[in-house]
Amino acid sequence: MNQNIEELAKATMALDIEDRATLAGKLLLSLDEPTPSELERLWLDEAERRLDAYRAGRVQGIPADEVFRRAISELS
Repeated sequence: MNQNIEELAKATMALDIEDRATLAGKLLLSLDEPTPSELERLWLDEAERRLDAYRAGRVQGIPADEVFRRAISELS
């Protein structure tokens, strides 16, 4: 381990158990966060899935004016 990590670990161990648990949870969650390129790939996959469903007739489109009307209505 490098020196900074050793110092951080020592300081972390001085925290009370609840704070250590909170920190541990945040660190574990951070390992599951996708990278920007992974996020882009996931969104592209989702867009392609939706387009395929639309083209196959499994879903119907909603006119843009209806989408904007609903959005404005919900934000008001």
